Amino acid sequence: MDDVTRFGTYLTEEKRASRNTVTSYLRDVSQFADYLCNYQDCNLRQAKSEMIQNYMDWMQGHGKSASSVTRFLASIKSFYNFLLAEGSVASNPAKGLAAARTERKYPEILTSREVELFLDQPQCIDAKGFRDHAMLELLYATGIRVSELISLNLDDLNLYAGFVRCRGKKERIIPLYHGAVKALQDYVKSIRPQLIADSGEEALFVNMNGERMSRQGFWKIIKYYQEKAGIEKDITPHTLRHSFAVHLLENGADLRSIQEMLGHADISSTQIYTHVIKRQLKDVYQKAHPRA
Repeated sequence: MDDVTRFGTYLTEEKRASRNTVTSYLRDVSQFADYLCNYQDCNLRQAKSEMIQNYMDWMQGHGKSASSVTRFLASIKSFYNFLLAEGSVASNPAKGLAAARTERKYPEILTSREVELFLDQPQCIDAKGFRDHAMLELLYATGIRVSELISLNLDDLNLYAGFVRCRGKKERIIPLYHGAVKALQDYVKSIRPQLIADSGEEALFVNMNGERMSRQGFWKIIKYYQEKAGIEKDITPHTLRHSFAVHLLENGADLRSIQEMLGHADISSTQIYTHVIKRQLKDVYQKAHPRA
């Protein structure tokens, strides 16, 4: 078994890395191996620190983004740490190298007015309208991920108590505001029974064929109502998640509570929303202050 294959096994079985991470890391290492063979006439075990730096410069010269170069460096450092641990190399040639600093991209946030406009788009005059209204209200009420939304089952809802149980990356109980409860009551009692193809269907949200809603199906719903609302910002399912977090923070919620509701394992993932608010305040200042 070659070094790259063993590295893949290590990532999968020992590190329990996600499929996307494994695929990305193995692609990065394999492409670097090709570069070494074609341009440096050596293999991965023979690579030197300057060769890795030259490759990162080569990537940038061929139009690769700063984030791609940064990910490559993470991949190659992990690969050589793996070889070092098993005694296949004497040192990690990537140690001490740093990628060019990437410009942090902050998430798109809707204003409260834009959220109201967006949530008002589904017309509750037919089954699709009632279902879509309930889905969008629930998404903004809870800030859950789209994968978590479409994975919800009917028994995850407790409308009497006003909460939903989310079984995503981190299981949690999230409260619902009155408008979301009302939208869900209308959908669950009157609409869902008409839509489900099988009386044993567990899915909370189903498509018009009565089967569990798919990620692609929900994406189309989001894009349809964005166009209908005439909102120029690029709205994705995650946009409502980000907006949920920022609006809570703006109205006095503490970071730990938001972290719990979003299901973030680390508070640092939640702290990005404080930077979003600071950036918005800076933009307002620059536009409004007479001497700015």
